[in-house]
Amino acid sequence: MQYRPFGRTGVNISALGFGCMRLPEIQLENGDWQVDQEKTNEMLMRAYELGVNYFDTALYYCHSNSEIAIGKALKPIRDKVYISTKCPLELVKAPGDFRKVLMESLRKLDTPYIDFYHFWGINQRTFDEKIVPLGLIAEAQQLKAEGLIRHISFSFHDSPEALKHIIDHGCAQGQADLAAGADVVLPDLAGGTGLETVLLQYNLLDRANEEMIQYAAQKGLGVVVMGPVGGGRLAAPTELAAKLGTEAVSTYELAFRFVLGNPGVCCALSGMQNIDMVEKNAVVASLENPMSEEEWRRVGESLENLKKFSELYCTGCGYCQPCPKGINIPRIFQAYTYLNVYGLRDLAKNTWNGYLNDQKNPGVHPDQCVNCGYCERKCPQHLQVRELLKRVSGVLAGL
Repeated sequence: MQYRPFGRTGVNISALGFGCMRLPEIQLENGDWQVDQEKTNEMLMRAYELGVNYFDTALYYCHSNSEIAIGKALKPIRDKVYISTKCPLELVKAPGDFRKVLMESLRKLDTPYIDFYHFWGINQRTFDEKIVPLGLIAEAQQLKAEGLIRHISFSFHDSPEALKHIIDHGCAQGQADLAAGADVVLPDLAGGTGLETVLLQYNLLDRANEEMIQYAAQKGLGVVVMGPVGGGRLAAPTELAAKLGTEAVSTYELAFRFVLGNPGVCCALSGMQNIDMVEKNAVVASLENPMSEEEWRRVGESLENLKKFSELYCTGCGYCQPCPKGINIPRIFQAYTYLNVYGLRDLAKNTWNGYLNDQKNPGVHPDQCVNCGYCERKCPQHLQVRELLKRVSGVLAGL
């Protein structure tokens, strides 16, 4: 196993992290669910034997049982590993609620402290309208001073611009809270007084955060990547490696190597469900150099060229939206790109069907287009959107 400095936290983190959202579960006769503790123990201990030292869970994972199972599984090696969990901010409505939620996680994990405690799934609005006004970073600092948490973290779902905003203000917010008179008595805290690590999405199919990963690293934040193989979307065999001119490896391995090849990434988090997956991932994470910086850049450039020189180069900018009839043009073109560019036939089919058959918000079929031309007037790539929609929908419908 390879280990990397985790930002300025002083921690060396394993290149592979164990995401504990998909642990094996058993449904009871009354309809309730419980984690299969025996299988979980085997998986986590095998991961530890292979060098994994970072285990990520959350209050609601596995029908709200993941923390309990993780606490039991890691009890014999608690002082040798790092546990990450998260605070759902919808439960924090007033000062003091943050502490209450933390205490519940400590109870379920049966541990006196949490190594990396995250503001869970935040965006710029959550940061500006809840974290800052309620002084939650100052509260996290106090909990850190008391030894209940070791490091202040956040997981993120928003635009790269929002991520920069959170990094810029979150790393300095601790000092601002203190200057405003927050009642916090701090010792010399490793890693600084603000946000210290970030958990974000990044993979071959979604590189939106690539520039901000470098920015976060430059600011001293540790970076953990979720979804390194696109939530399993890159697990199917494809010819993507050959298209990119890389060595003959599986798409799954290429995806993992690509993420770990980014010099700003400290750890790739995988939601492993069995020991085979643990051992498979550990092999890649044990490579001294999963992907050289030169090869990493070449793969990135090749990905862009594959898209640019395809007959449909939609960047997903969204300028064509909103369509007057409600057609989600970028999503439809994305489904086609999965097929046309990456050769991910199943993913293209599932994306198309998922768009049309979403139970809560079914997508509008392209045959509802009224030829108003709004999309073509707005498209910076000057695509013939109306004709492409007809052709693409026909191809996708035939998968």
